[in-house]
Amino acid sequence: MGHFKLLSKQWIVDENNNIIIGEGRSEILELVEQTGSLNQVAKMLKMSYKAVWGKVKATEKAMNARILDTDRKLGSHLTEEGRELLAKYNRLKKACMAEDDRIFRSIFETDQSRSG
Repeated sequence: MGHFKLLSKQWIVDENNNIIIGEGRSEILELVEQTGSLNQVAKMLKMSYKAVWGKVKATEKAMNARILDTDRKLGSHLTEEGRELLAKYNRLKKACMAEDDRIFRSIFETDQSRSG
């Protein structure tokens, strides 16, 4: 076998499997913080403004909290709840990848050492 690596992704969902946050929504939130513009984020991600706004609203509805503040003059930025959600998701993703990598190595490196 050649050298391979594990790719895994995490999604946090509600009881109906509706996405609250995953890779896509975390990217939206990070880009909003960087740019201050939901419209610019939509362009960067090659998505419609309506699609990006819909994802934000779906997360807000699931959490029953605002994660994004918008103002025509001041632009868009994450609320405290939005920053906390993003930070927790990033911590979760990092911890999951570390554990996934550990499990992957324990299985595949053992298999490769037996076949070599």
